[in-house]
Amino acid sequence: MNNRVTTRVLAVTTTALLALGGAAACSTDGAAGADPERVDVVAAFYPLQFVAERIGGDAVRVTNLVKPGAEPHDLELNPRQVGDVSEAELVVYLKGFQPAMDEAVAQNAADRAFDVATVQPLLDATAGGHEHDGEEGEAEESGGKDPHFWLDPTRLAAVGDQLAERLGRADPDRAADFTSRARDLHADLDALDAEFKAGLGTCERQEIVTSHTAFGYLAQRYGLEQVGITGLDPDTEPSPKRLAEVAEEARAHKTTTIFFETLVSPKIAETIAAEVGAKTAVLDPIEGLTGDAGSSDYLSVMRTNLQTLRTALGCS
Repeated sequence: MNNRVTTRVLAVTTTALLALGGAAACSTDGAAGADPERVDVVAAFYPLQFVAERIGGDAVRVTNLVKPGAEPHDLELNPRQVGDVSEAELVVYLKGFQPAMDEAVAQNAADRAFDVATVQPLLDATAGGHEHDGEEGEAEESGGKDPHFWLDPTRLAAVGDQLAERLGRADPDRAADFTSRARDLHADLDALDAEFKAGLGTCERQEIVTSHTAFGYLAQRYGLEQVGITGLDPDTEPSPKRLAEVAEEARAHKTTTIFFETLVSPKIAETIAAEVGAKTAVLDPIEGLTGDAGSSDYLSVMRTNLQTLRTALGCS
């Protein structure tokens, strides 16, 4: 048994004895106890869970703090989840995206946290197209930076490469396995990128009208123009002025489809669509999976997005 496993066994044993003695009163609801044979990883939301599981394989136990169907922007941590962050060997998060997560990391896991925003700089919120007009009350995450980097597969691949290195530090005996799986993931994401380039290379239209300005990275990577009804915060209510502006742009570009997403209400998108004679369709920012996602994962949802875009934009 190596030193890492020995340390983990001692830690788990000590924790169990304290709980039996009444010194600990933590809830047992949720994630299972620590496995001394695996690296405990906490992922702040789904795309980070996907990468951690692909690279870690059976050598990691990944806990996603956002339940399926929940909006990750709105994350509030319960005591058990704070405990998960405190006890994890590696915490994978995006600084500025979830304030509750930032606070938990700062207080409990600063020395074991991997901020994926450090891998590549985040884009300004206006990248990839028109942004919400910045009315009073709008507050953008990440200081005006767009956090949705994973919608560019090449950026997610770069995060995966760095995550493999961080996992290798936590479990040196399996470092080569992490590197190998990261290489496989990188190849899959390169293939996905090639599919998007080919699929969106020749289209009648390049403008995408979205309910939530989450697609700047995708738009920049594949030569599209994003027109957002609301800003980065999906809960922001657009003003009548903004609705009129978006409707005007949709008519000017002969937009056939107004996009809404899986985890927020489609009402605003339906309002614009009715006004300009367009239809609505789901374009998923993949911030999380729905509760009925079944076997879907990041790759399959991205491919569904590609087919939706090709139909809406008249791609040949």
